[in-house]
Parts: sequence; structure tokens; C-alpha cells
Amino acid sequence: MFTTLRDDIAVIFERDPAARTTWEVLTCYPGLHALLLHRAAHRLWRWRLRWLARFLSYMSRAVTGIEIHPAATIGRRFFIDHGMGVVIGETAEIGDGCTLYHGVTLGGTSWEKGKRHPTLGSGVIVGAGAKILGPIVIGDRAKIGSNAVVVHEVPAEATAVGIPARVIMQDDVAPVRDFAAYGVPRERDLDDPLVQALAALEARSVLQ
Repeated sequence: MFTTLRDDIAVIFERDPAARTTWEVLTCYPGLHALLLHRAAHRLWRWRLRWLARFLSYMSRAVTGIEIHPAATIGRRFFIDHGMGVVIGETAEIGDGCTLYHGVTLGGTSWEKGKRHPTLGSGVIVGAGAKILGPIVIGDRAKIGSNAVVVHEVPAEATAVGIPARVIMQDDVAPVRDFAAYGVPRERDLDDPLVQALAALEARSVLQ
């Protein structure tokens, strides 16, 4: 338990340059509060104390503005930056080391009781306002650009942007190990004319 908490705090210092002290992180980061409350609610859910789990989740949403269903499975070193408006559905699965920004939805596309929410591999970054919908898989270390709407699977190491989202790059040789805030491609990738054209197209679609 305490090892998991240390990991959750450490990843905030790694990915948020505004974080200054452990006390500040513990008291002023709603993403961390939502995650800690979710871990408690998830345990209650597994103990079949379903109403209590849902009520704790409800209280967490009221306090943090982040809605995580208690049945959702979340790995270690998970970071929600800013957090307001994040929604994570019941059958969502999130691997280790993932990052979500504000306004992200991991939602379903049907009323069926089975698996209907996304699965995120390890190290996935989802930019602000992005929507990932349906029982699709987002591969390890993939990046989802801000405001993208993803309805198809995204391969590992790939970057997806737009509405609907399209894969614009994929590193097949060297794994991507650097962190990209908001799912924005690395600076060297921005020299690609195709990337620039798709980014301009996405910007115009947001403004219209």
C-alpha cells in the first residue's frame, strides 16, 4: 500500500514541473486524491460492498471533479494532471505509468453489460479533452493528442490525433521513452510535413 502511494507521488514530481513538495502534492492535487479514493472504492467493490464503493466514488467526484467507476482497473504510477472532467468507465483498464489530462473520457459505446470501455497499455499518454470510446486497445506508450476522438485501436508507440483520430506516426524501430505532455509529438517529429498538415487540419476542426 505505502509502496504504491510512494510511486503515485513520485510520478507527479516526474511529470509536473509545478510540483514543489510532498506536502503540497498530498494536499493540493485532486488527481492524487481521486486515485487514492478510487483504490479504496475498488477494494470495496472487490469485497462486493458495491453500494459503499459507488458512494465513495460519488463523494470523490463531488470533491475532485474526477469520475472513476469503482470497478475500473488502474495500474501503478498513474497520473491525472489537472483532472477536472475526467471520466473513467466501469470496464476500463489502465496499465502502469499512464497519464491522463483534464477532460479525458474513457467511455463506452453500448448498453451491454460486458466489456465496453477501453484498455490502455502501459505508458499511454492521453491529452486534454480526448475521448477514447468502446472496448478498444491503446497500445503501450501510445500518445493520444488533445481533443482527439478515438474509436479504433491504436498500435503501441503510435501517436493518434483528430476527429475521428488517425495514427500519424509510429516508431517501429526505437521505443519511445520520453514523456510527451498532452500527447503532443516530440519536437523532432514536428519537422515531418505530414504531421504538420494533420496538426493544422485538427486545429481548423477545433475552431469551426
